[in-house]
Amino acid sequence: MGFPNILCQKNRILLGELVKTDFKLRYQGSILGYTWAVLRPLLMFAILYIVFAKMLNFGNDIPHYPVYLLTGTVLWNFFTECTGLGINSIVGRGDLIRKISFPKYIIVVSATSTALINLAINLCVIIIFALINGVAPTWTWLLVPFLILELYLFSLGISFLLGAINVKYRDITSIWDVLIQALFYAVPIIYPLSMVLSSGSFGALAGRIIMLNPIAQVIQDVRYTLITDATMTTWSVINNPLLRLVPFLIVIVLLIAASLFFRKKSKHFAEEV
Repeated sequence: MGFPNILCQKNRILLGELVKTDFKLRYQGSILGYTWAVLRPLLMFAILYIVFAKMLNFGNDIPHYPVYLLTGTVLWNFFTECTGLGINSIVGRGDLIRKISFPKYIIVVSATSTALINLAINLCVIIIFALINGVAPTWTWLLVPFLILELYLFSLGISFLLGAINVKYRDITSIWDVLIQALFYAVPIIYPLSMVLSSGSFGALAGRIIMLNPIAQVIQDVRYTLITDATMTTWSVINNPLLRLVPFLIVIVLLIAASLFFRKKSKHFAEEV
């Protein structure tokens, strides 16, 4: 076994231990414990469903709207949780960084993996809920893991970029919290995209811009492949084939640029954290 292989094995072991530790600490001291991994998105879904579906009559024209809304809520919760944990991961592991020499990206990956585990649990809930609601399983369900991978890589890119900046400028966490609240209304989670597109020429333009956002693209694609083909996606909203690739290009460019930036800044984490 060569020296590089030994290093890779040690990194994998460290990553595995950090993931276990992060997941256990996340719910330590909580009465309901790991149940919160499912309860949080379900409670958020229940509030949104009562207010927007029952009181404001959103989604009447969308088949299986409760599952449709639950899927969007779970994926959005994953994005916010993933980026929130990732951005604060380096600062939270300051003691470990000062004591041990290892690739610092492992800390961000381990923190975001906790959100990935929670998402896997919630996807099981979505599938059960979908089957009860009468959604018929199709081969397109097999595409969902690839779409989730896209959303995870996008979240990881943001975590690398803002996590590195957060080491020196701690205001990043507060700024991101505000941005995430604004972004929530810029993604078709509660409202159907058709509502935006039907608002004249400005609405049509706004709808296309929304679908260039990787978060919106993934949520709509997952809904399309998992729940109903009545869901509007990038492919049905944007006619230009090149523009349809923009969300994927954003993910790739962001991840590469953020990784390089993180690698450069990680040399000084032990001094600044």
